[in-house]
Amino acid sequence: MRKPIKKKIIQEPDYKYSSLLVAKFINKVMESGKKSIAEKIVYGALELAEKELKKPALEVLDAAFNNAGPQMELKSRRIGGANYQVPYEVRGERKLALAFRWIIDAARSGKGKPMREKLAQEIINAYNNTGVAIKKKTDTHRMAEANKAFAHFAW
Repeated sequence: MRKPIKKKIIQEPDYKYSSLLVAKFINKVMESGKKSIAEKIVYGALELAEKELKKPALEVLDAAFNNAGPQMELKSRRIGGANYQVPYEVRGERKLALAFRWIIDAARSGKGKPMREKLAQEIINAYNNTGVAIKKKTDTHRMAEANKAFAHFAW
């Protein structure tokens, strides 16, 4: 029997930019339910990125997530006793979720600066198609390209 389809929770936009994208990003940055701290980090990072690039924060953030989100990803499939890495196209929501995760992980892995500065730098790097999150995307694409011989196993 199939699992029931999970109902999606409709999220409220954030109070400063009235953007669902920023609200989702704040929730991804949040640790241990401390939303006010996550908001300070994200808003501070967006202000820093806006000052450095001299462009609106939402435009910068949107472009950064579009650049960091992968087009293809690999999923492991077991066929006839062997595991194959099968390339799949990434849906829009998953693409955004992976971009969030990679940018936040890249910022958290940095040392020595406050989180908002590290996050701002990673958003700027993603906007300019450089940095750790973009490297992760290119590695994923390279792996998918190398395994495209197994694409016929995707169904």
